[in-house]
Amino acid sequence: MLSQHGLALPGAGLGRMYNFCAGPSMLPEEVLRQAQEELWSVRGSGIGIMELSHRGKVFDEILHETEAAARAVGNVPSNYKILFLTGGATSQNFQVPANVLPENGVAAFLTTGYWAERTWEEIHVYTDRAYEAFSGKGGGYTHCPTDGEVVYKEKPVYVHMCTNNTLYGTQWRHADGSIRTPKVPEGSFLVADMCSDIFSRPVDWNKFGIVYAGAQKNVGIAGISIVVVREDLLKPVRKLPRMLSYEVLARDESRHNTPPVFPIYMCNLVFNWILRQGGVGTLLKRNLDKAQVVYDVLDRSKFFKGHARPDSRSLMNILFHTPSARLDDLFVEEALKAGMDQIKGHRNTGGMRASMYNAFPREGAEALAHFMKEFERRHG
Repeated sequence: MLSQHGLALPGAGLGRMYNFCAGPSMLPEEVLRQAQEELWSVRGSGIGIMELSHRGKVFDEILHETEAAARAVGNVPSNYKILFLTGGATSQNFQVPANVLPENGVAAFLTTGYWAERTWEEIHVYTDRAYEAFSGKGGGYTHCPTDGEVVYKEKPVYVHMCTNNTLYGTQWRHADGSIRTPKVPEGSFLVADMCSDIFSRPVDWNKFGIVYAGAQKNVGIAGISIVVVREDLLKPVRKLPRMLSYEVLARDESRHNTPPVFPIYMCNLVFNWILRQGGVGTLLKRNLDKAQVVYDVLDRSKFFKGHARPDSRSLMNILFHTPSARLDDLFVEEALKAGMDQIKGHRNTGGMRASMYNAFPREGAEALAHFMKEFERRHG
């Protein structure tokens, strides 16, 4: 199927679009097909996945397989617990300090974008001794800092970072796409918001105490967050309600209460899809390739302007502008007609944002690059 601009669209004849949404994002088509079938009857049980008991044998299998698949995909060490929680990744803004930051404890923050800023604001519920070791707000959040830009005033219990900044299109990474981490004081540990790049590239887990992410970008669907916690951090530093305690949630296999059965199932399907692709190493190569298709257009263009500094360019989210807000709006309008949806930038940034997570096909990046060149030719 072709768009009115002659561009090939995905899912020929099925009305499928290239979905550039920052989340929820595209899912692998084979995953959607399997879920479609198992809405009716999962694993021959005669019961649909959304009707399944969270205490039954079928879900026991699914839950244990999901954790094992997550561990295999991410190469997560055995001394880390993997939790599947509700409340969104935003809930980790309070759940992390509730569990690991003692009263009057110090926490340091590397504020590199919108969501890192929200996390920084939330910490004041727990302590007045937190501080920003780096803030990119004054510079428009165009990059992730070098070690020389990070200043620790007091030794923190932990240092919080956001590995990929969805709104601004910046990412902590080396040139080869591998994750770059800041130096932290001896005895401190890193807490990372990996909402938009978890399981998109290999991770050295030993550098992190806690990692959390909403699933709806690279792993599954909205309604579930994945939290990876080092075992020595499980016991809370204060008395907590059971549903906030990592220790309780780990002990009860993420189902102290009824867990989000369908989102966990969807994560299982996606984890197994990743393994069939060859793992996160293969996905990293694909993600580098897809992003470069679009960055090449930005680098050669005198019309479009990218937001992120080249050394911090995200492989997941590419933010760019035309010379005017009017042309930005026209770009979004014409892109939709060309089969590319959800490319409008966030209200805080304007412009366009192309989000290309694990399941996003290279053909979509090529379609966008072609459209950008044609739009510049017609309006530049």
